[in-house]
Amino acid sequence: MQAAPMILDGRPMETADTFEVFNPATDELVAQAPACSPEQLDRMVRGADEAFTSWRRDESARRELLRKAADALESHAERLGAIMTAEQGKPLPDSVGEVTRTAGWFRYYADLEVDSVQQRTVDGVFLEVTRQPLGVVAGIVPWNMPVLLIGWKAAPALLAGNTIIIKPSPFTPLTALAVGEIFAEVFPPNVFSVASGPDPLGSQLSAHPLVRKVSFTGSIETGKRVAASASEDLKRITLELGGNDAAIVLDDVEPERFASDLFWAAFKNNGQLCSLIKRLYVPRARVQDFAEAIATVARTARVGDGALEGTQIGPLATRPQWEKIKEFADTAIAQGAVAVTGGKPMEGPGNFFEPTVLINVTDGDRIVDEEQFGPIMPIIGHDGDEDALRRANAGNYGLGGSVWSEDIDRALDLARRFEAGQTAVNHHSRGIRPDMPFGGFKWSGIGVENGAWGYEAYTQLHAVNAPAK
Repeated sequence: MQAAPMILDGRPMETADTFEVFNPATDELVAQAPACSPEQLDRMVRGADEAFTSWRRDESARRELLRKAADALESHAERLGAIMTAEQGKPLPDSVGEVTRTAGWFRYYADLEVDSVQQRTVDGVFLEVTRQPLGVVAGIVPWNMPVLLIGWKAAPALLAGNTIIIKPSPFTPLTALAVGEIFAEVFPPNVFSVASGPDPLGSQLSAHPLVRKVSFTGSIETGKRVAASASEDLKRITLELGGNDAAIVLDDVEPERFASDLFWAAFKNNGQLCSLIKRLYVPRARVQDFAEAIATVARTARVGDGALEGTQIGPLATRPQWEKIKEFADTAIAQGAVAVTGGKPMEGPGNFFEPTVLINVTDGDRIVDEEQFGPIMPIIGHDGDEDALRRANAGNYGLGGSVWSEDIDRALDLARRFEAGQTAVNHHSRGIRPDMPFGGFKWSGIGVENGAWGYEAYTQLHAVNAPAK
């Protein structure tokens, strides 16, 4: 596969260095991706800063180009999906679906009504408050959702009048580069750019003095470093970090009622989403029953190469993540956890690991207290609603959560008391929409994305007063 080039001033930019991108399902080389040098990154940022001057002026033109960007994504969805599956591993229908969902984000912001100007006259004084763009924005996106998270960051940033540089993960740069090439036919030069390369490219972009905001999605550890780097010149930041989402099943639920829903709320994208179930609390007397019901679903899930028809779960996207999941499982089992199903790597090439359901685990175990980000579900017994809620709220994470019950009012009472950015009843992450805020409590993040709130995060207030006419 030929990697798309980086684009500068509307033209392909030649690079002296490249880096390898591998298919996580086959271990085969997919492409050599362009590696952005520090000098090229500086040119890209300065180009974005120059483009900002004219881009910020015409909101109606920006909205029209956001609609064209949505159309372009939809028209290229099959090609972009194939690239994504080759470098990230997820099933092809999921990859294509991610691209079309991203188009929805651009279309949502193209039509979003925003209150960007407020004017009034008081006691002979004209008062005006406007929302102004920040300038050049850096959008640093992870390998698990390499296109959707471009939309989360670029669509509101561009609507607000900023220019943006996307830095994809070095594990999944190819889809982002292809988006950059497509968008070069939509946006004016340097309004939307993609800079690809291995570390320390992200920190170099975050530290550039002309970058006025960094929107980062990734691990807590890296997020802390981004925040520290941004603090040097007081850049604005949005951090969407890790989650160790808890799901609570109440005692009025039979195991088979939600077994399939609970499984897929934990194992979608092979567990590689921050907003999936990472620990499941069920009534203590029913732990084995729930484990068996969910394990039955796990055993029928079709795991394989995402490019093959019928695959439901692909490989882990990176070898380091596969090694981390193996260590999690090995350690838990060595310490007494029981794998009702799974628990080990799958034979053959690729980063495949069996969908795993663990019991005989509890709070304080690493497999429960830390975010696995892979195909492992630890099931823990609870002793009633309040005990489950207390344990779900324990720790430094606070991204999402869910409550499962036949009694919606009872479930809502608990859901509203989660210390998390988003909670749900009888599902887990289907509430992630362009018109709803997404962000975390505690170490799970700073600020929010999506909705009018996400738009406002790419603006700053400007007050003007003058004698009334």
